[in-house]
Amino acid sequence: MDAIKLISQSSLKAEKPVLEIGDTVRVHVRIVEGSRSRIQVFEGTVIAMKHGGVNETFTVRRTSYGVGVERVFPVNSPNVEKVEVVRHGVVRRAKLYFLRDRVGKSAKLKERV
Repeated sequence: MDAIKLISQSSLKAEKPVLEIGDTVRVHVRIVEGSRSRIQVFEGTVIAMKHGGVNETFTVRRTSYGVGVERVFPVNSPNVEKVEVVRHGVVRRAKLYFLRDRVGKSAKLKERV
C-alpha cells in the first residue's frame, strides 16, 4: 500500500483548482491533434465532483446550440491547463443533476454575493 501511496502522491498537481458545486467555470484543456496541440476553452456549470485524491473529477455542463453538453475533467490531469472560476452559484445540493431536465431561465443558478 505504501508504494501505491507514493506513486499517487507524485502524480497529484501542486495547485488544485478551488471549485465548488454550482460555480460557473472556464476550463482550459490541451487538445492534441497529430503533432500539433492547442488550448480549447470549455465554459459551464460544475454539476458534480466525485472521488478524491488521484481520481478526483468534476463534471461541467453547458448548453451548446440547444443541446446539453457535459464533460468530466480529472483534476490532476496534465491536459487540464487552467480552471478559472467565472462566478459562484447559490446551491443547496451536492449534485445538480436536476439541471439536466431544465431548459431556459429555470436552468440558471442565482449568483452568490
